[in-house]
Amino acid sequence: MKSISVVLAFALVIALTGCGTTTTSRTASGAAAGAATGAAIGSLSANAGKGAAIGAAAGALGGLIVDQNEKEKERQRASSY
Repeated sequence: MKSISVVLAFALVIALTGCGTTTTSRTASGAAAGAATGAAIGSLSANAGKGAAIGAAAGALGGLIVDQNEKEKERQRASSY
């Protein structure tokens, strides 16, 4: 049951990381989703605070990576016209 919860939480983070249209909003949504998921996973090992901190950092990084990827796709679309 724990492994299913971890997989579902990770999938949720991946899905929500790209929400937003600006660098700030994508990074913030990634951090929020990561913190929530990290807290949930951390609570399984009785350390929700540490899980939330790690999840927030990972989510923020994921949101930033998604943002940079989206900006690159926009640049490529603009230059192809």
